Amino acid sequence: MASSHTVLMRLVASAYSIAQKAGTIVRRVIAEGDLGIVEKTSATDLQTKADRLVQMSICSSLARKFPKLTIIGEELVVWVDPLDGTKEYTEGLLDNVTVLIGIAYEGKAIAGIINQPYYNYQAGPDAVLGRTIWGVLGLGAFGFQLKEVPAGKHIITTTRSHSNKLVTDCVTAMNPDDVLRVGGAGNKIIQLIEGKASAYVFASPGCKKWDTCAPEVILHAVGGKLTDIHGNALQYNKEVKHMNSAGVLATLRNYDYYASRVPESVKNALVP
Repeated sequence: MASSHTVLMRLVASAYSIAQKAGTIVRRVIAEGDLGIVEKTSATDLQTKADRLVQMSICSSLARKFPKLTIIGEELVVWVDPLDGTKEYTEGLLDNVTVLIGIAYEGKAIAGIINQPYYNYQAGPDAVLGRTIWGVLGLGAFGFQLKEVPAGKHIITTTRSHSNKLVTDCVTAMNPDDVLRVGGAGNKIIQLIEGKASAYVFASPGCKKWDTCAPEVILHAVGGKLTDIHGNALQYNKEVKHMNSAGVLATLRNYDYYASRVPESVKNALVP
């Protein structure tokens, strides 16, 4: 077991360093002026040169340092999203963009790294850009200041570009004081831990395991909770299907309040 812990911390340290390098690549592509945008499946499902370069950098770096990455002792799996919030990246909404590296053991998310390449980008031309948030279950989460939404406020963060009737019905059922429509799963979890939103509600089979693995760890490490719309824990073993087909419900506090308000019609429409 001690050997497994040593491998995990080596992997977390490597992923932290790699995530910072990834943030530099993301900023460089913007500065060069050629995003190299291609459509994957639709006009809202995009890939850029930054996606491709970051993916290559992360995978090659991890493969070089951990050549048997998916099998180390038991089952240790890394879920990578090289550019979470790609559509927002192409539209200049740079604070929505993150790089996500999540680490799972026996199907459970246990460590996560979130790089926010353009953190602080609105502070002026001399601002130092970027930050890396990281966490390990049982150890904590670091790189940010934990804050909570004022008591009694219900502020929902949800998808900006992948909304539909199910999403709208579920958000409305929460009786929100405000609704924030932004890009990126990583960005939405950051909103929860920094007191900008009370719950992340996404009642649609849109996001994937690489979107949620790293953010889930950060949230769980500070006492929050992330599940599908039915309240089921997400599984991250290497054989699991990539799509989170039953959506996502996440909160920093008061999870039961939001879970109790998910309409039965929404649950019936989203099959785990």
